[in-house]
Amino acid sequence: MARRPVAVVAAIVLLVEAVGIVLINGILATLADNQNMSLAHLDPGAMVAGTWVMGGVFGLYLATCGVLCLLMGLRDRAPGRIARILLISCAIVHGVFGALTVGLVGWDAFAFLMVVLALIVLTLVSYGKEKEKDKGPGAENGNGNGAETEAPATA
Repeated sequence: MARRPVAVVAAIVLLVEAVGIVLINGILATLADNQNMSLAHLDPGAMVAGTWVMGGVFGLYLATCGVLCLLMGLRDRAPGRIARILLISCAIVHGVFGALTVGLVGWDAFAFLMVVLALIVLTLVSYGKEKEKDKGPGAENGNGNGAETEAPATA
């Protein structure tokens, strides 16, 4: 199945996107610092610091999601509960940003965000729960030898 390459491609795209987000926020912080303007009487230094922090935190978030996808692809194992929640939240963020991006940036950015969303969702779905028939005999009762065990009768 193609789940390993999809997870690795999703990881690469998320890591590149993390670097891009940090760079864009760095450019925005530099522009805000050079113009020395305030928005609604905010301190320009606070705006610059907030832009850097936002870029760093969001870049770290995307890089973490990228590393999780890379580990899924390399190990060929499903993620744990926390990793799955993190990847689901990353997919939701990409969906919301995609909806906002259509009007603000354009269709190219929307298409990129939807491709990333599709890669994350495909990775999560392909590493979903295994089917019972794939686990082999005895998987449904947990004893591993294929024999049916009777539940004790209660009176």
